[in-house]
Formats: sequence, structure tokens, C-alpha cells
Amino acid sequence: MDLPAPPWHRAPRRRVAKPQLSQELIVQTGLEILAKEGIDAVSMRRVAQALDTGPASLYAHVSNKDELDELMFDRILADIPLPKPDPARWRKQLKDLLHQQVQAMLAHPGIAKVAWRTMIPVGPNALRHAEAQLALLRAGGLSLKQAAYAADALSMYVKAFAYEGNAWSSGEVSEKETSERSRQMLEYLRSLPPGTFDNLLEAREMFSGDNASERFVFALDAFLSGLTATRD
Repeated sequence: MDLPAPPWHRAPRRRVAKPQLSQELIVQTGLEILAKEGIDAVSMRRVAQALDTGPASLYAHVSNKDELDELMFDRILADIPLPKPDPARWRKQLKDLLHQQVQAMLAHPGIAKVAWRTMIPVGPNALRHAEAQLALLRAGGLSLKQAAYAADALSMYVKAFAYEGNAWSSGEVSEKETSERSRQMLEYLRSLPPGTFDNLLEAREMFSGDNASERFVFALDAFLSGLTATRD
């Protein structure tokens, strides 16, 4: 019969079982560090530390930091539903898909850096998104060549837009310094002879975080309207 330990003995310390190491767990841990500390804090060593293991054990599941970055980016795309192309609604479907991609990147500050570096889709979800964009463009009547060129341009725009948004939200761009530089620029423009930069003075209030979404949609509409006019 097992007896309880006497009160003058220290009770044996029970180790909490660690979850089994896997690529999915490593990627999820990387995303958690990204959310709390930013993209620059994500490293194989930091992820290993968070998982209470050594960096060497991670390499059985992830080749290196670049692959970890790509896997994290691919993981955030997994939650975005891909539409079945409808020729009657292809423009709205494409705009909604691209908007969701931007929102996913903005929700993970810094991940747009990874998206920008990953010029060729390599993960399964990135490939599905690329295929979906081509399918939607072809549903709109574009040739394969037109669809491929359009998808490339749209991908670059979406990544660049998200990169800018990430730079603001992550603190990479100083709001205080930018505000001061804007004030100085406004004073400079106003000091010049009338008629020098009238359009810039009028348009200055149209570039802010408040109308970022409006500017994003405007550019998409303009681009897609141009595509419609140039269909073969």
C-alpha cells in the first residue's frame, strides 16, 4: 500500500508535460511572439525559449528563420475563405479577397515584411490564394496573360499597402516625428509664392489613417475598371 509522504518531507515536484514539438506548434508560437514583441523579435532561439527547449530541436521541423517567416505568413492566409469564381460578381469577390488579405497582415504587425520578401508564393495557402486571384480575374474575361500580369500588380499593391500600415502600427514609423515633419512641410509650402504647389496644399488632408481604407478601395476600383476596358 502506498503511503502519503510525511509532512517533514518535501513533496516530489511534478513536471508539467510539455506539448509535443511540431511544426504547427512552432509556427503558432512564432505568431504569439510576433503579436507581443514584433517581427524583429521572432527568431529560432526566441521560439525555442518560449517552448522551453533548445534551438536545435526546432530544426527537425523548420529549416531556418526564413522558413519560419514563410510558414507564419502562410498560416495567417489559412483563415481567409476563398470564393468560388462567379463571372457576375468577380470584381466584388476579388476586392473582398484582397481587402481580407490586407486586414490579415495588419492584424499581425510586421508580417507584411515577410510577405514583401516572399515574392513567389511558396506555402500551400499562398498558392491557393494566387490560384484564386487568377481564377477570379479569368472569370472576369481576362486572358491568362492579362490575369497573370494583373495578379502580380495587385499582389505588390496589397503587400505595399499592408507594409505601410504595419510600419505605423508597429512603431517603425514615428507618429510624433512624422507629424512634426508634416507641420514643417506645410509651413514651407505656405511660404512659397501662390500657385507653386496649390494642388499639394489642397490634397494634404486626404492622406491620413482615417481614409486609408477609402484610398485602398479607390485604387482597386480604378485598376479593375482599367482591366475591364482592356480585355481581349
